[in-house]
Amino acid sequence: MASAHVTARSILSSFLPRLSAPTASTTSRNTVLFSRQLSLPLLPRLAFAIPSAIQLNVPGLLEGIWESILRAVPKKKTSHMKQRSRRLAGKGLQDVTSLNKCSACGNVKRAHYLCPFCVGDIKSFYEEKTEREKAEKAEKKLKKSEEKLQKTKSDEPSKQYLTTHTVDDAHITDIFSLAVTPTQVLSASGASSLKIHSTTTPDIPLTQTLTNAHKLGCHHIVTSRNGRIAASAGFGGEVKIWNISESSEWEEAGRIEDGNKAGEIWAIALSEDGQYLAATTYDGRINVWDLVGERKKIREYETKGSFGMCIDVSRDGRFTASGHENGAVYVFNNDTGRMLYSLPGLVKPVRTVAFSPAGTRLAAAGDARVIALYDVQHGEQVADLTGHSAWIFSIDWSDTGEYLLSGSFDGKVKVWSIDRRVCVATHSETDKTLWCVKWLPKVGNKSEAFATAGANRSISFYREATGG
Repeated sequence: MASAHVTARSILSSFLPRLSAPTASTTSRNTVLFSRQLSLPLLPRLAFAIPSAIQLNVPGLLEGIWESILRAVPKKKTSHMKQRSRRLAGKGLQDVTSLNKCSACGNVKRAHYLCPFCVGDIKSFYEEKTEREKAEKAEKKLKKSEEKLQKTKSDEPSKQYLTTHTVDDAHITDIFSLAVTPTQVLSASGASSLKIHSTTTPDIPLTQTLTNAHKLGCHHIVTSRNGRIAASAGFGGEVKIWNISESSEWEEAGRIEDGNKAGEIWAIALSEDGQYLAATTYDGRINVWDLVGERKKIREYETKGSFGMCIDVSRDGRFTASGHENGAVYVFNNDTGRMLYSLPGLVKPVRTVAFSPAGTRLAAAGDARVIALYDVQHGEQVADLTGHSAWIFSIDWSDTGEYLLSGSFDGKVKVWSIDRRVCVATHSETDKTLWCVKWLPKVGNKSEAFATAGANRSISFYREATGG
């Protein structure tokens, strides 16, 4: 085998021959690549022998090497996270118009969108909340103004009442009830007699005694507004009607017999003209009698069966109110014969109720030690008068309706301003129970006056310190 001596230049010339563009390659890329003469002056001259039997296909070899290089160089590479994000985005775009059901309200909505119904509800909620907060702020502001006004009013001077006379030992037992006329005061006690005192003179003389009126004693006595008719209820269950004669003496005019059982009637009230008598019973019923003619029972109101402890009839005769042992207060419409309201507010026994002179307000009090004021037209409680520390047994309105009188178990009598809703006078000249308090009818230019009676067996008279 013959050997040949070749130089490095000849070897490189064999691999990279100097070719013109047409003969190097038909592709433009190879043409550009091999169009320049490659010279490597820094390479050392090599001399080695190449077997003559080796023949190289240089163009084919170069083409294969170039294709391998192109395949090895990667194209623009995308990260895994970016690919995943694109897939998720593509998945979201696919069902952007699909529908599903809202898990909150159950309405149909577009997928991947907030529920318009829920959003609307939330918007409405916050709008209502804003309006409610505004209303609450306005209410608080108004309340503050009222409290400020109330404080200003409470700082005003109180009314002064002086004790003008006291009838000591008017009865031999506790005096349970008082009734007034323009010129007299009628009193009833645990004794059998009823007594009448005149209020026309300062010394309040005793003018008449109705002996043996009630053998077991009398617990309620009432008079008509004109002072011509009176009614009394005794512990024996009898109810007697009294008329005043031409000689200004009281005479028995009859009894309530129709539908009346022994011990059935407790509290009584007369209409302004004295024609009708209303009474409570031990089982909660309210009975009404017509006193003209045969004195027949004409109406019966039903309640929930709790003992009826007190009753009153409005001056215009339209309403009847009753207070019961269970704390209930009922108002009846006498025109329709139906219950008008069952009033809330008191949960303990109600011992006294009274309509205002105009019939627009009803006051109720008892063991709760609070006087509740109600709006008769709407049946709503409008105020609480607080200040008594013991049970309240009696309340009464002044002729003008400006003031309310109250007497309690601890012997205190209070005068309340209805406009200011505060106590303007308190008297505690006795520590014994006051069973009854009454305003005296205002006659002429005389100042306001009231009378009290109770367990001390005396009748005390008070008159406002100013005036005639």
